[in-house]
Amino acid sequence: MKFSDQLKEKCLPIWQQNHNHPFVKGMGDGTLDPDKFRFYMVQDYLYLIQYAKVFALGAVKADDIATMGKFAALLDGTLNEEMALHRQYAARFGITEEELEQAKPSPITLAYTHYMLHAAQNGTIADVVAAVLPCAWSYWEIGKELNKRPGAADHELYGEWIAMYSSEEFGQLAQWCIDLMDEHAVGKSDQERVRLEEIFLNTTRFEYMFWDMAYNGEMWPGDA
Repeated sequence: MKFSDQLKEKCLPIWQQNHNHPFVKGMGDGTLDPDKFRFYMVQDYLYLIQYAKVFALGAVKADDIATMGKFAALLDGTLNEEMALHRQYAARFGITEEELEQAKPSPITLAYTHYMLHAAQNGTIADVVAAVLPCAWSYWEIGKELNKRPGAADHELYGEWIAMYSSEEFGQLAQWCIDLMDEHAVGKSDQERVRLEEIFLNTTRFEYMFWDMAYNGEMWPGDA
């Protein structure tokens, strides 16, 4: 069994909970409250800023030019393409660029992104990949799953999200991350593999917490 398959198998219960979260299911059947998605869009924009920094650390930690170049391309694509599309999509929900730029992260957004950056800064290239993989992999799987539902990809509000993450282009990115994880797991000691498993499990847990945070509109206690 490939190391990536072992990772997924060990966190299968929380992985399945991500797929079954009411936020995800609501996108698929079109019943999700637009205000919940609006909240998600703002927090996801803030998340992407930090996610791009993890890609930058991937380029720093990489030990070959091809991997450096791929992480550099991911950084550029996130900052100059994905975030531009995100701003355009957000505008359909009445979210201005000014609101996105001035928004404050929720506690979960902070905790998730800080954890990824901590793992990436203090670890190896394998730690970087273990940190970013659950987001890319689970979004791809969720996108493909929702895309199978009749009419889901054509929904006026959520269809674009489903089409984006079920696309062949995004699938290639996710598969590259999966393959890179397997490549860098080769020759690792049992102790190193346990550390990678922990990082992967924690960021998978954070994926669930991010969906839950968006669904419930959770900010800091005491905030209006």
